[in-house]
Amino acid sequence: MSSYFKFYYRIDNKHTPHGVDVYPQSAAGNPFTAAYIATKGDPIANLQEDLAAEQKARATYEKLIDLCKDDPDVLDPLRFLRQREVVHFQRFGEALRGVQDKLAEKRFYMANCNKFMCEDDNCRN
Repeated sequence: MSSYFKFYYRIDNKHTPHGVDVYPQSAAGNPFTAAYIATKGDPIANLQEDLAAEQKARATYEKLIDLCKDDPDVLDPLRFLRQREVVHFQRFGEALRGVQDKLAEKRFYMANCNKFMCEDDNCRN
């Protein structure tokens, strides 16, 4: 296998799963591998993943709240952070519904002609 093929094969494997999404990388070209940058080129999949991340964070804060029931100085910030995750979850849910509604809309395409009214790709006379 030539080095030319290996080079392009490596780039395709690295960039293809991300589609048109943001794919940040270092100045040296190494991709960031943080969990919060997991994108797949599909807005519905990305939003579902965001929803799951918010739920995981909320669950973590609830466990910490259960562990710190005796310390009000710790409880207040944890409750605030938990509530913030709930609000983020709601906003991502609204965004998901908006994207699903937009993708479900029917699209109408006009024929490429000089007339103002077209029907079934045939121009009216």
